[in-house]
Amino acid sequence: MIICHKMRWNDCLSHQIWPDIEKGWKDEDRNIHFFWGLGANNMGLIKECENKGEEWWYVDLGYFTEQITRYPKPEIHNKDNTYFRIVKGSIHTKGGILTDGKRLDILREKGIVTIYPGWAEGRKKILVCPSSPTVSYYINNITQEEWIDNTVKELKKYTKREIEVRNKPRPGNKWWDKPLLEDLKDTYCLVTNMSLAAVDAVTHNVPAITYKDNVASSVCTTELNMIETPYKPNVRTIREWMTVMSEHQFTLNEIGSGVAYEALKRQYENKVL
Repeated sequence: MIICHKMRWNDCLSHQIWPDIEKGWKDEDRNIHFFWGLGANNMGLIKECENKGEEWWYVDLGYFTEQITRYPKPEIHNKDNTYFRIVKGSIHTKGGILTDGKRLDILREKGIVTIYPGWAEGRKKILVCPSSPTVSYYINNITQEEWIDNTVKELKKYTKREIEVRNKPRPGNKWWDKPLLEDLKDTYCLVTNMSLAAVDAVTHNVPAITYKDNVASSVCTTELNMIETPYKPNVRTIREWMTVMSEHQFTLNEIGSGVAYEALKRQYENKVL
């Protein structure tokens, strides 16, 4: 049975996505759960799935996608260019099967991603970008504020560089009208736990330090004591990582038509349908 856990908020994007999941996902005579984000009671329900040994999938905005309007209510502007990640048993993709790269090429043709430019040099500041309070608690079992304080304190043991904190942009806060890419222009290294800011950093020639379960961890450093020598993989490694990520995100049409189901079967079970 396909179980799409509905959010009470009428404007939640999940209400647009679940009909396509129900249409494009094959019923396999067992409970298969789908969650949009970690809001409401999703963390508790995910824990129940894990305790019961039932399959669950996490759905959220894609790694490479045209941006949506988030506030005051979510709005998709171009369904053909808006991608949603679908991940089995985790909030981030943890590797996968390397394909021919055609999905990544399509993203390039649409102008959603650009060719990896190589690593920036001569920059000075460290940019600390925490995940949301909900994700920080889910992953690290501490508040967002505690994660920031602990991270900054630890970084100061290993570097004398300027450390700047950038939180999630929300209406009314000081980051609301300042795009992340603007902050990245003078950033030497970005530090986060699970934020997709790491994806933006790496694809805009800034190395990053992340939590081990971040989707970008394979192309980043995962230890704060490496702040002065962060990992900077070569162009081929970056392209392969981007290729795998592109195989875990889909448009609404691809979800509803079964393309997502078939692609993810190949990724997680190595089955060609």
